Amino acid sequence: MTHSTALDLLFIGGTGVISSAAAAHASSLGHRVTVLNRGVSTKRPVPAGVEVLSADVRDPAAVRTALGGRTFDAVADFLSFTAGHVAAAVELYRGRTGQYVFISSASAYQKPPARLPVLESTPLRNPFWQYSRDKIAGEEILVQAYRNEGFPGTVVRPSHTYDATMVPLSGHWTDIHRMRAGLPVVVPGDGTSLWTLTHSRDFAKAFVGLLGRPAAIGESYTITSDEFLPWDAIYRSLAAAAGVPEPLLVHVASETIAQQDPGRGPGLLGDKSHSVIFDNSKIKSLVPGYRAVIPFAEGAREIVQWHDAHPQEQTLDTGWMDLSDRMARWVRAGA
Repeated sequence: MTHSTALDLLFIGGTGVISSAAAAHASSLGHRVTVLNRGVSTKRPVPAGVEVLSADVRDPAAVRTALGGRTFDAVADFLSFTAGHVAAAVELYRGRTGQYVFISSASAYQKPPARLPVLESTPLRNPFWQYSRDKIAGEEILVQAYRNEGFPGTVVRPSHTYDATMVPLSGHWTDIHRMRAGLPVVVPGDGTSLWTLTHSRDFAKAFVGLLGRPAAIGESYTITSDEFLPWDAIYRSLAAAAGVPEPLLVHVASETIAQQDPGRGPGLLGDKSHSVIFDNSKIKSLVPGYRAVIPFAEGAREIVQWHDAHPQEQTLDTGWMDLSDRMARWVRAGA
Protein backbone atom coordinates (compact mmCIF):
# COMPACT_ATOMS: atom_id res chain seq x y z
CA MET A 1 0.00 0.00 0.00
CA THR A 2 3.02 2.29 -0.13
CA HIS A 3 3.92 4.54 -3.06
CA SER A 4 7.27 4.14 -4.75
CA THR A 5 7.88 7.90 -4.56
CA ALA A 6 6.99 10.51 -1.99
CA LEU A 7 4.00 12.72 -2.74
CA ASP A 8 3.46 16.38 -1.93
CA LEU A 9 0.14 16.36 -0.09
CA LEU A 10 -2.05 19.20 1.20
CA PHE A 11 -4.69 18.37 3.81
CA ILE A 12 -7.39 20.99 4.32
CA GLY A 13 -8.07 20.44 8.02
CA GLY A 14 -5.69 17.85 9.37
CA THR A 15 -6.74 17.81 13.04
CA GLY A 16 -10.12 16.06 12.87
CA VAL A 17 -10.92 12.43 13.62
CA ILE A 18 -10.14 11.13 10.14
CA SER A 19 -7.87 13.86 8.81
CA SER A 20 -5.41 13.65 11.70
CA ALA A 21 -5.07 9.88 11.29
CA ALA A 22 -4.62 10.26 7.54
CA ALA A 23 -1.98 12.96 7.99
CA ALA A 24 -0.07 10.82 10.48
CA HIS A 25 -0.20 7.76 8.22
CA ALA A 26 0.86 9.69 5.12
CA SER A 27 3.78 11.20 7.00
CA SER A 28 4.82 7.78 8.32
CA LEU A 29 5.03 6.52 4.72
CA GLY A 30 7.43 9.32 3.82
CA HIS A 31 5.05 11.63 2.01
CA ARG A 32 5.54 15.38 2.38
CA VAL A 33 2.41 16.49 4.24
CA THR A 34 1.18 20.04 4.71
CA VAL A 35 -1.97 20.83 6.68
CA LEU A 36 -3.89 24.05 6.30
CA ASN A 37 -6.31 25.17 9.01
CA ARG A 38 -6.96 27.96 11.49
CA GLY A 39 -4.69 26.38 14.09
CA VAL A 40 -7.31 26.37 16.85
CA SER A 41 -7.64 22.62 17.56
CA THR A 42 -5.35 21.03 20.16
CA LYS A 43 -7.08 17.69 20.89
CA ARG A 44 -5.19 15.92 18.09
CA PRO A 45 -1.73 17.47 17.70
CA VAL A 46 -0.17 17.60 14.25
CA PRO A 47 2.51 14.88 13.91
CA ALA A 48 6.16 15.88 13.96
CA GLY A 49 7.44 16.60 10.49
CA VAL A 50 4.09 17.78 9.14
CA GLU A 51 4.09 21.38 7.91
CA VAL A 52 1.33 23.63 9.22
CA LEU A 53 -0.08 26.62 7.35
CA SER A 54 -2.60 28.89 9.06
CA ALA A 55 -5.50 30.39 7.14
CA ASP A 56 -9.28 30.48 7.29
CA VAL A 57 -10.38 28.06 4.56
CA ARG A 58 -13.52 30.15 4.02
CA ASP A 59 -11.31 33.09 2.97
CA PRO A 60 -9.97 32.29 -0.53
CA ALA A 61 -7.61 35.26 -0.52
CA ALA A 62 -6.07 34.11 2.76
CA VAL A 63 -5.64 30.59 1.39
CA ARG A 64 -3.98 31.86 -1.77
CA THR A 65 -1.62 33.97 0.31
CA ALA A 66 -0.74 31.02 2.54
CA LEU A 67 -0.09 28.71 -0.40
CA GLY A 68 1.69 31.17 -2.65
CA GLY A 69 2.63 29.51 -5.92
CA ARG A 70 2.88 25.97 -4.52
CA THR A 71 1.40 22.94 -6.25
CA PHE A 72 0.60 19.49 -4.87
CA ASP A 73 0.22 15.94 -6.07
CA ALA A 74 -3.03 15.72 -4.13
CA VAL A 75 -5.26 18.02 -2.05
CA ALA A 76 -7.53 16.30 0.48
CA ASP A 77 -10.39 18.53 1.59
CA PHE A 78 -11.87 17.55 4.94
CA LEU A 79 -13.61 20.90 5.52
CA SER A 80 -16.04 21.30 2.62
CA PHE A 81 -19.63 20.61 3.61
CA THR A 82 -21.77 22.38 0.98
CA ALA A 83 -21.93 22.93 -2.76
CA GLY A 84 -20.61 26.46 -2.21
CA HIS A 85 -17.59 25.14 -0.33
CA VAL A 86 -16.76 22.69 -3.12
CA ALA A 87 -17.28 25.31 -5.86
CA ALA A 88 -14.85 27.62 -4.03
CA ALA A 89 -12.35 24.76 -3.70
CA VAL A 90 -12.50 24.02 -7.43
CA GLU A 91 -11.61 27.66 -8.10
CA LEU A 92 -8.79 27.58 -5.53
CA TYR A 93 -7.12 24.34 -6.58
CA ARG A 94 -7.66 24.40 -10.33
CA GLY A 95 -4.19 24.01 -11.86
CA ARG A 96 -2.62 23.62 -8.42
CA THR A 97 -3.12 19.89 -7.83
CA GLY A 98 -3.03 16.61 -9.68
CA GLN A 99 -5.93 15.32 -7.58
CA TYR A 100 -8.57 16.95 -5.39
CA VAL A 101 -10.26 14.61 -2.92
CA PHE A 102 -13.62 15.67 -1.50
CA ILE A 103 -14.54 13.88 1.71
CA SER A 104 -18.26 13.32 1.38
CA SER A 105 -20.30 10.97 3.60
CA ALA A 106 -21.80 7.50 3.39
CA SER A 107 -24.93 9.08 4.86
CA ALA A 108 -25.47 10.46 1.35
CA TYR A 109 -26.46 6.99 0.18
CA GLN A 110 -30.16 6.21 -0.23
CA LYS A 111 -32.07 6.26 3.06
CA PRO A 112 -33.74 3.95 3.78
CA PRO A 113 -31.60 1.64 1.65
CA ALA A 114 -33.49 -0.41 -0.92
CA ARG A 115 -30.83 -3.14 -0.86
CA LEU A 116 -27.72 -4.17 0.99
CA PRO A 117 -24.78 -4.10 0.87
CA VAL A 118 -24.32 -0.45 -0.04
CA LEU A 119 -22.21 0.06 -3.16
CA GLU A 120 -20.75 3.18 -4.80
CA SER A 121 -23.54 2.78 -7.36
CA THR A 122 -26.23 2.98 -4.66
CA PRO A 123 -28.35 6.08 -5.35
CA LEU A 124 -27.61 9.23 -3.39
CA ARG A 125 -30.72 10.43 -1.59
CA ASN A 126 -31.35 11.39 2.01
CA PRO A 127 -34.65 13.19 2.70
CA PHE A 128 -34.02 13.25 6.46
CA TRP A 129 -30.71 15.06 6.96
CA GLN A 130 -29.63 18.39 5.48
CA TYR A 131 -25.96 17.56 6.17
CA SER A 132 -26.21 14.61 3.77
CA ARG A 133 -28.06 16.61 1.11
CA ASP A 134 -25.35 19.27 1.26
CA LYS A 135 -22.67 16.61 0.77
CA ILE A 136 -24.60 15.27 -2.25
CA ALA A 137 -24.77 18.78 -3.69
CA GLY A 138 -21.01 19.12 -3.18
CA GLU A 139 -20.44 15.88 -5.05
CA GLU A 140 -22.56 17.15 -7.92
CA ILE A 141 -20.38 20.27 -8.24
CA LEU A 142 -17.26 18.11 -8.38
CA VAL A 143 -18.73 15.70 -10.94
CA GLN A 144 -19.74 18.63 -13.11
CA ALA A 145 -16.25 20.15 -12.90
CA TYR A 146 -14.72 16.82 -13.91
CA ARG A 147 -17.09 16.36 -16.83
CA ASN A 148 -16.85 19.94 -18.10
CA GLU A 149 -13.15 20.65 -17.70
CA GLY A 150 -11.44 17.50 -16.49
CA PHE A 151 -10.95 18.85 -12.97
CA PRO A 152 -9.20 15.96 -11.18
CA GLY A 153 -11.79 15.20 -8.53
CA THR A 154 -12.18 12.09 -6.39
CA VAL A 155 -15.02 11.50 -3.90
CA VAL A 156 -14.53 9.52 -0.69
CA ARG A 157 -17.51 8.45 1.42
CA PRO A 158 -16.63 7.41 4.98
CA SER A 159 -19.30 6.18 7.33
CA HIS A 160 -19.15 6.41 11.15
CA THR A 161 -15.40 6.81 11.70
CA TYR A 162 -14.05 7.18 15.23
CA ASP A 163 -10.86 7.47 17.24
CA ALA A 164 -10.05 7.24 20.95
CA THR A 165 -11.38 10.76 21.60
CA MET A 166 -14.89 10.02 20.33
CA VAL A 167 -17.69 7.98 21.93
CA PRO A 168 -19.93 6.83 19.03
CA LEU A 169 -23.17 6.67 21.04
CA SER A 170 -26.20 8.96 21.05
CA GLY A 171 -25.23 10.36 24.44
CA HIS A 172 -21.47 10.24 23.87
CA TRP A 173 -19.60 10.11 27.20
CA THR A 174 -22.86 10.71 29.07
CA ASP A 175 -23.97 7.18 28.15
CA ILE A 176 -20.73 5.69 29.54
CA HIS A 177 -21.28 7.67 32.74
CA ARG A 178 -24.81 6.31 32.98
CA MET A 179 -23.62 2.74 32.48
CA ARG A 180 -21.07 3.08 35.27
CA ALA A 181 -23.67 4.68 37.53
CA GLY A 182 -26.10 1.80 36.99
CA LEU A 183 -28.57 4.08 35.19
CA PRO A 184 -30.60 3.00 32.15
CA VAL A 185 -29.08 3.91 28.79
CA VAL A 186 -31.29 4.69 25.80
CA VAL A 187 -30.58 2.69 22.63
CA PRO A 188 -32.34 4.00 19.51
CA GLY A 189 -34.59 1.41 17.91
CA ASP A 190 -34.76 -2.19 19.10
CA GLY A 191 -30.98 -2.65 19.26
CA THR A 192 -30.86 -5.17 16.42
CA SER A 193 -30.27 -2.89 13.41
CA LEU A 194 -26.76 -3.25 12.00
CA TRP A 195 -24.17 -0.50 12.06
CA THR A 196 -20.62 -0.13 10.76
CA LEU A 197 -17.95 1.62 12.82
CA THR A 198 -14.51 2.27 11.34
CA HIS A 199 -11.39 3.15 13.29
CA SER A 200 -9.63 6.22 11.90
CA ARG A 201 -6.32 4.34 11.64
CA ASP A 202 -7.95 1.76 9.37
CA PHE A 203 -9.60 4.48 7.30
CA ALA A 204 -6.25 6.25 6.91
CA LYS A 205 -4.59 3.24 5.29
CA ALA A 206 -7.12 3.08 2.47
CA PHE A 207 -7.42 6.84 2.13
CA VAL A 208 -3.70 7.55 1.78
CA GLY A 209 -3.47 4.62 -0.62
CA LEU A 210 -5.72 6.33 -3.16
CA LEU A 211 -3.82 9.63 -3.15
CA GLY A 212 -1.83 10.30 -6.27
CA ARG A 213 -3.54 7.48 -8.16
CA PRO A 214 -4.61 8.52 -11.69
CA ALA A 215 -7.16 5.67 -11.72
CA ALA A 216 -9.05 7.39 -8.87
CA ILE A 217 -9.76 10.58 -10.85
CA GLY A 218 -13.47 10.97 -11.56
CA GLU A 219 -14.32 8.10 -9.22
CA SER A 220 -16.02 7.69 -5.85
CA TYR A 221 -15.03 5.29 -3.07
CA THR A 222 -16.64 4.02 0.10
CA ILE A 223 -14.10 3.45 2.89
CA THR A 224 -15.37 1.59 5.95
CA SER A 225 -14.67 -1.45 8.05
CA ASP A 226 -16.13 -4.79 6.97
CA GLU A 227 -17.32 -5.42 10.53
CA PHE A 228 -20.97 -4.66 11.16
CA LEU A 229 -22.62 -5.02 14.56
CA PRO A 230 -26.09 -4.69 16.10
CA TRP A 231 -26.42 -1.51 18.13
CA ASP A 232 -26.90 -3.52 21.33
CA ALA A 233 -23.49 -5.14 20.73
CA ILE A 234 -21.91 -1.71 20.22
CA TYR A 235 -23.29 -0.46 23.54
CA ARG A 236 -22.23 -3.68 25.27
CA SER A 237 -18.70 -3.42 23.89
CA LEU A 238 -18.31 0.03 25.41
CA ALA A 239 -19.93 -1.14 28.65
CA ALA A 240 -17.45 -4.01 28.92
CA ALA A 241 -14.56 -1.63 28.26
CA ALA A 242 -15.92 0.59 31.03
CA GLY A 243 -16.09 -2.32 33.47
CA VAL A 244 -19.87 -2.75 33.32
CA PRO A 245 -20.76 -6.40 32.57
CA GLU A 246 -24.53 -5.88 32.41
CA PRO A 247 -25.59 -2.40 31.25
CA LEU A 248 -29.26 -1.44 31.59
CA LEU A 249 -30.23 -0.92 27.94
CA VAL A 250 -33.62 0.63 27.19
CA HIS A 251 -34.93 0.61 23.62
CA VAL A 252 -36.74 3.69 22.33
CA ALA A 253 -37.95 4.27 18.77
CA SER A 254 -35.68 6.63 16.84
CA GLU A 255 -38.74 8.64 15.83
CA THR A 256 -39.58 9.21 19.49
CA ILE A 257 -36.04 10.34 20.28
CA ALA A 258 -36.09 12.66 17.26
CA GLN A 259 -39.36 14.17 18.41
CA GLN A 260 -38.06 14.75 21.92
CA ASP A 261 -34.57 15.89 20.85
CA PRO A 262 -34.68 17.67 17.45
CA GLY A 263 -30.93 18.22 17.55
CA ARG A 264 -30.24 14.49 17.39
CA GLY A 265 -33.17 13.70 15.14
CA PRO A 266 -31.74 14.21 11.64
CA GLY A 267 -28.64 12.14 12.32
CA LEU A 268 -30.75 9.33 13.71
CA LEU A 269 -33.49 9.28 11.07
CA GLY A 270 -31.11 10.08 8.23
CA ASP A 271 -28.38 7.62 9.13
CA LYS A 272 -28.08 5.61 12.33
CA SER A 273 -31.60 4.18 12.47
CA HIS A 274 -31.03 2.23 9.25
CA SER A 275 -29.03 -0.97 8.96
CA VAL A 276 -25.96 -0.40 6.81
CA ILE A 277 -23.51 -2.93 5.42
CA PHE A 278 -20.93 -1.66 2.95
CA ASP A 279 -19.13 -3.37 0.10
CA ASN A 280 -15.51 -2.17 0.10
CA SER A 281 -14.45 -4.10 -2.99
CA LYS A 282 -13.79 -0.97 -5.03
CA ILE A 283 -11.29 0.63 -2.65
CA LYS A 284 -9.65 -2.76 -2.13
CA SER A 285 -9.15 -3.11 -5.89
CA LEU A 286 -7.36 0.26 -5.97
CA VAL A 287 -5.34 -0.25 -2.77
CA PRO A 288 -4.20 -3.88 -2.84
CA GLY A 289 -3.95 -5.49 0.55
CA TYR A 290 -6.17 -2.94 2.28
CA ARG A 291 -8.20 -4.46 5.08
CA ALA A 292 -9.66 -2.89 8.19
CA VAL A 293 -8.11 -4.82 11.08
CA ILE A 294 -9.25 -3.02 14.25
CA PRO A 295 -12.42 -4.63 15.67
CA PHE A 296 -14.72 -2.34 17.59
CA ALA A 297 -14.14 -4.28 20.81
CA GLU A 298 -10.52 -3.09 20.65
CA GLY A 299 -11.54 0.42 19.65
CA ALA A 300 -13.97 0.56 22.59
CA ARG A 301 -11.14 -0.15 25.00
CA GLU A 302 -9.09 2.66 23.45
CA ILE A 303 -12.02 5.07 23.82
CA VAL A 304 -12.60 4.32 27.50
CA GLN A 305 -8.90 4.31 28.36
CA TRP A 306 -8.37 7.66 26.66
CA HIS A 307 -11.30 9.29 28.43
CA ASP A 308 -10.26 7.85 31.78
CA ALA A 309 -6.83 9.37 31.20
CA HIS A 310 -8.40 12.72 30.23
CA PRO A 311 -11.13 13.35 32.82
CA GLN A 312 -11.54 16.91 31.55
CA GLU A 313 -13.03 15.38 28.37
CA GLN A 314 -15.70 13.44 30.28
CA THR A 315 -18.39 15.95 29.43
CA LEU A 316 -21.89 15.27 30.75
CA ASP A 317 -24.89 16.44 28.75
CA THR A 318 -27.47 17.36 31.37
CA GLY A 319 -30.20 17.59 28.76
CA TRP A 320 -29.50 14.04 27.60
CA MET A 321 -29.34 12.90 31.22
CA ASP A 322 -32.84 14.27 31.88
CA LEU A 323 -34.27 12.97 28.61
CA SER A 324 -32.77 9.51 29.17
CA ASP A 325 -34.40 9.36 32.60
CA ARG A 326 -37.77 10.41 31.18
CA MET A 327 -37.67 7.97 28.27
CA ALA A 328 -36.61 5.11 30.53
CA ARG A 329 -39.59 5.84 32.77
CA TRP A 330 -41.93 5.85 29.74
CA VAL A 331 -40.65 2.46 28.60
CA ARG A 332 -40.94 0.95 32.05
CA ALA A 333 -44.45 2.31 32.39
CA GLY A 334 -45.39 0.76 29.07
CA ALA A 335 -45.82 4.07 27.28
